[in-house]
Amino acid sequence: MTPSFWAGKRVFLTGHTGFKGAWLAIWLEQLGVQVAGYSLQPPSQPNLFEVGKVRTVLAKHWHADVRDPAALQEAVSRFEPEILFHLAAQSLVRESYLCPVETYATNVMGTAHVLEVARHVPSVGVVVVATSDKCYDNPEPDRAHREDDAMGGHDPYSSSKGAAELVTAAYAHSFFEIAASKCSVASVRAGNVIGGGDWAKDRLMADLMRGLMADAPIVIRQPRAIRPWQHVLDPLAGYLSVAEKAWAEAPTKWQAWNFGPDSGSERTVEEVATLSCSLWGRTDLLRINKEPDLPREAIMLKLDSTKARAQLGWAPRWAFEEAVARTIEWYRRYMVGEAMLAFTRQQIAAYPTDRVTSSDKFGNRVHA
Repeated sequence: MTPSFWAGKRVFLTGHTGFKGAWLAIWLEQLGVQVAGYSLQPPSQPNLFEVGKVRTVLAKHWHADVRDPAALQEAVSRFEPEILFHLAAQSLVRESYLCPVETYATNVMGTAHVLEVARHVPSVGVVVVATSDKCYDNPEPDRAHREDDAMGGHDPYSSSKGAAELVTAAYAHSFFEIAASKCSVASVRAGNVIGGGDWAKDRLMADLMRGLMADAPIVIRQPRAIRPWQHVLDPLAGYLSVAEKAWAEAPTKWQAWNFGPDSGSERTVEEVATLSCSLWGRTDLLRINKEPDLPREAIMLKLDSTKARAQLGWAPRWAFEEAVARTIEWYRRYMVGEAMLAFTRQQIAAYPTDRVTSSDKFGNRVHA
């Protein structure tokens, strides 16, 4: 990621009221970008968009739906962005069981609407579509998923993300990889991200922090499930690098990119919960859910990020323990009433120059 590249760029960001989108909006503005945000109202109370005063970093702002192609077309056309990041999504597995049609409408047709609009707005030179590590057909193999693995998914959320990838690739091949196009398209797939400001329902770190801040029992589900946990800034740095590469090589063929933690650093849900509660000083609040009828989710999920390392020079900067510690620190600052936009900016500023490969606890780090 090259800061000088971003200064003065015009970027349209869908999903800026969500957790990952809010972090990206703040980071882009910090890089000197004019950012336009397009999204539904914040998905939870509280939320990073309001707590972090993200509205104040935006050049333009729309509360609107990617399922509304006319509204999306008007917003993108008016702003005339150079780069478009598509992060808007229904992002929860359990919610997809409750609202499967809405999940497909948002994640699949919403993606199609974004790509359709982008191909008709001449200013757009790069589109980066964010999906998920769950886009893969996952028989839970011993190896990590590579970008050329088959798309799939056994639940509505996962299959909607696989379908969004197929739509993205089809649009790229049909409309962007032609002589008349000056726009490049890429898709990015990240693991389970953590960081300050996530209050989404049924998301592990959010559930942990709600319980810890309220001194209430915390029930965790699927404690043995293994996920590629990483701080939210790690994949966002990858997204920025992908956009830079696509811009420099435009027009270029569609590519997909994985962004996951170092091989062997994946952790179980129980390990994340135990470390988080330990850093907070309240391991006594942890409870294990014994219910046998939870919605189906894969137990094993890993990403192979070899391509991003080799072609982008990307690598995770904050090891698992550090990522959890940074997250806990963010919520502690929130609890005492600190100005969270300033503190979020502080963590972003520390990220590019502070690579931590391992740590036992916050304040006891091993730097690369």
